[in-house]
Amino acid sequence: MSAPGQGYRGRAPGESAAMTSTAAFPPRAATVRRAAKPRIAWPWLDRAGRFSPLKASVLLMALLPGAAVAWLLATGQMGAEPFKQAAREVGTITYRMLLLTLLVTPLRAVADWPAIVQVRRMLGLVTLGYALAHLGLYVAHMNGDLAKVASEIALRAYLTLGFVALLGLAVLGATSTDAAMKRMGRGWKRLHRLVVPIALLGLVHFFIQSKADVTEPTLMAGFVIWLLCWRTLPRELQASGLGLLAVAVVAALGTVIVEYAWYALATRIPAERVLAANLDVLNGLRPAVIVLITGLLAAAVPGLRRRLAWRRGATA
Repeated sequence: MSAPGQGYRGRAPGESAAMTSTAAFPPRAATVRRAAKPRIAWPWLDRAGRFSPLKASVLLMALLPGAAVAWLLATGQMGAEPFKQAAREVGTITYRMLLLTLLVTPLRAVADWPAIVQVRRMLGLVTLGYALAHLGLYVAHMNGDLAKVASEIALRAYLTLGFVALLGLAVLGATSTDAAMKRMGRGWKRLHRLVVPIALLGLVHFFIQSKADVTEPTLMAGFVIWLLCWRTLPRELQASGLGLLAVAVVAALGTVIVEYAWYALATRIPAERVLAANLDVLNGLRPAVIVLITGLLAAAVPGLRRRLAWRRGATA
């Protein structure tokens, strides 16, 4: 039956049913597109899929220390206990990479370098990779005896702390994707703020494992103190020379205190001699001095940046 006001149009001779239905109900424009094939997010590509010289160079520099350890291990240059020595070397690299990851945000603010943020996730994943390699080398040192490895981790405090830090890095790595950020919403930021407690756990693990010679972990502790002090600054002072100068001094003093406390409480080495060594730069720079120099250089960056900007404006 036809609708009111409309006449029934019969099928013309030679006209098929398909043609009739097409005239009455024209097809919709095709709106469904074929799903694009998933593209591999290679670490040297930016978000637009273009090659990034910055990411590629940072990735290369981040992988070189691990490649050097692998070469020494493969050529038998790691001493009587090669896997144990390799595990220690990779552990040191792991903490350095973690610290570099944490320093990306201050570097962006101090140097006014927004592009550096694109390497932060990549550095975090490289850190996780090194941490897993650190554990794998320890397992190899224990001849693959997983039961003994689990027992050692449970019974030795510094191994427990290191393993907890590794689990934390694994969680952060697993939730570092854009999809996880969207799914977790505000909870994502709260979760990833745990990177600082994870860094502190790793630092304690580093100190205990190093035993008497804690030069490297003390230096790392100084940079962590610098980072924590920088985070406490008001936003307007985080890229100012005055604020960074104060952070440099406080971080250097904090490094001295940490080093003195470790030798006084955990070793039989006279802590006063270690404290006095900070003033004797002719015999090598102590961690506190290195932290101070690095902090002073960072404090000089904002003024240098303004001076360069002024020169560009004057010559334009």
